[in-house]
Amino acid sequence: MRQFARLDRLPPYVFATVNEIKMEARHAGEDIIDLGMGNPDLGTPDHIVEKLVEASQKHHNHRYSASMGITKLRLAISNWYKRRFDVDVDPDTEAIVTIGVKEGLSHLILVTIRPGDVVFTPNPTYPIHPYSAIIAGGDVRGIPVGPDSDFFENLMHATKQTWPRPKVLILSYPHNPTTEVVDLEFFEKIVAYAKEHDIMIIHDFAYADLVFDDYKAPSFLQAKGAKDVGVEFFSLSKSYSMAGWRVGFCVGNKEVVAALRRIKSYLDYGIFQPIQIASIIALNGDYDCVEEIRDTYKSRRDALITGLNRVGWDIKSPKGTMFVWAKIPEQYIKMGSVEFSKFLIKEAKVAVSPGLGFGEYGDEYVRFALIENNMRINQAVRGIKKVM
Repeated sequence: MRQFARLDRLPPYVFATVNEIKMEARHAGEDIIDLGMGNPDLGTPDHIVEKLVEASQKHHNHRYSASMGITKLRLAISNWYKRRFDVDVDPDTEAIVTIGVKEGLSHLILVTIRPGDVVFTPNPTYPIHPYSAIIAGGDVRGIPVGPDSDFFENLMHATKQTWPRPKVLILSYPHNPTTEVVDLEFFEKIVAYAKEHDIMIIHDFAYADLVFDDYKAPSFLQAKGAKDVGVEFFSLSKSYSMAGWRVGFCVGNKEVVAALRRIKSYLDYGIFQPIQIASIIALNGDYDCVEEIRDTYKSRRDALITGLNRVGWDIKSPKGTMFVWAKIPEQYIKMGSVEFSKFLIKEAKVAVSPGLGFGEYGDEYVRFALIENNMRINQAVRGIKKVM
């Protein structure tokens, strides 16, 4: 058998085990309510789709695009940041379009660290955050995050105990999977920390718009000096329900953006140009469609939280993301998240994501994704009631 060194460092995909149980149940004819993978079920707003269709019918848009993104899309990104956060972004030197956040972040890590460099990531967290560093040959140290942790205190403790010194800190707020949120003061402390320890910051801002209860998520770039130390990624996947379109962008520090631009020039020719043109319409358009999407997720959040609390599973209502991070009920906590997730599929007919799949500090939790309508969510609650 051939050996592939980079793959040897990747563990078996935890979610695959649960997905296999789910598919077996479905093949047996059982109705499994899937609240596992965070795959938005809402359609992309019509005006964005219509622009894609129109642009696709023009033959000159079928040619190779630009790996850094077309000029008008980068300008739309710059204007979006100014409107939303009063942050100035130079569209030529401080912005680059990526094929979703996963592609951009993983290639940025590949070009900015050397084998053996230490990368800090939250734990638990979205898998590409640690595994982008592992694939690049780096060493990852997870910083505990969650409702029972002080992330900044844990970060200080890890920094004192780590040698060689970390080169990169990856953050993501609102946070997937824990749904933790922060204020601008937190990012100002992060900027000061990064300057003191000479660490590059990468902030994944995918859930910027999915926020509730009067909470507004700050951009990392709003913190004074943020561009000196790092960059921020944003994706149209959640805000505009464009997950399959694969459109994201990276903005911030000129040197970091230039590094990503250079490696991408070797690796791709950018996104299909009609998709970029439709993305301009999304970013430049009014905010009504984003608010409708957000309101839908809020309604689903409320239905799930209310239902689970009613049947005895006490869970705090999240202020952000499209997820609910739920500590496993006391009577089942010794099972661990993988076995408990299997148990919910078999006994409650509900699929969730095991917290272990996001890092070892997540093993006492499961993640619900709000990707089913309220009727199906209420059906899921009835199934869970039977096992509570």
